[in-house]
Amino acid sequence: MADEKFFNKRGPFTLRELADIGESELDSNTDPDILIHDVAPLEKATSSDISFLDNPKYIETFSNSQAKACIVLSKMISQAPEGMSLLVSTKPYRSYARIANMFYPDKHVEVTNHHSTAVISKTAKIASPTFIGANAVISDGVEVGSFSNIGSGVFIGDMVNIGEGTHIGENASLSHCNIGNNCNIHPGVRIGQRGFGFDMSSEGHLDVAQLGTVIVGDNVEIGANSCIDRGSGPDTIIGDGCKIDNLVQIGHNVQIGTGCVVVAQAGIAGSASLEKFVVLGGQSGVAGHIRIAEGTQLAGRSGIMRNTSTGDRLAGNPAVPIKEFFRQISILSKLSKDKKL
Repeated sequence: MADEKFFNKRGPFTLRELADIGESELDSNTDPDILIHDVAPLEKATSSDISFLDNPKYIETFSNSQAKACIVLSKMISQAPEGMSLLVSTKPYRSYARIANMFYPDKHVEVTNHHSTAVISKTAKIASPTFIGANAVISDGVEVGSFSNIGSGVFIGDMVNIGEGTHIGENASLSHCNIGNNCNIHPGVRIGQRGFGFDMSSEGHLDVAQLGTVIVGDNVEIGANSCIDRGSGPDTIIGDGCKIDNLVQIGHNVQIGTGCVVVAQAGIAGSASLEKFVVLGGQSGVAGHIRIAEGTQLAGRSGIMRNTSTGDRLAGNPAVPIKEFFRQISILSKLSKDKKL
């Protein structure tokens, strides 16, 4: 259950309302006017809560749940305990997400509130309403869209543009970048610092000017303490709808397409290109100057060193097709158990 000290809850809602919100359908035996007061996991839900089931591993928990209502696949209806109301969905988890977001919406900026200790350039253009926290620094020529939230200690460098409804977490720093609408940039993120570009020589390493920017699309999430370098000439681009986890490194000139997911501690070297809906597992790595095709999935702690094909599922370092990877593991396991060795 959500702690009301930290989360503001709305509701209650009728099951009819929740079915519409969750893009689901009421089971024929369900009363649409029943009031639901909260969301909860199956094992903790009470007679005023709604939960969800989309994994058959939790059928027993579902059958014993005290939840008043549950979002389920149609094939799970027969397993429901007596008296439980049902919302039927082809994607129960997604329906639950919509409903949970309705009960616990993100905090939206409704009135302008700029802390007295914030340092805001006279040439900055700050729309209304916006929130700017304590000790934030907004530099010359910055533009911030309406309904945006700039956290305490944030630094925004000259000429940065931030779209509407975007949240910048505490102590983040942004320079040489344009940020889209409805983005969520978590605390400690660094966007737009110079890329790792220099000429290597025994005479001494010579920095190469990094003259590009970072362009972040709409509805992008960037996790805490992640770093995105600006381009060396071409821009670094993060496409619409991307989800970037905590502690991710994205090098200069990287191009990331729509809807990609990059999990914690992954690294993408300079000038690599990720097409749409690529997924990089935790601690995975992508070599520079290669193309990762649309829909490629890379397992955690794997490394890609060559171009991929559409829909590849890869694992290992260097990464190989996942079936081949498990065959290799099986062979090694058998060899290690061979008494002749």
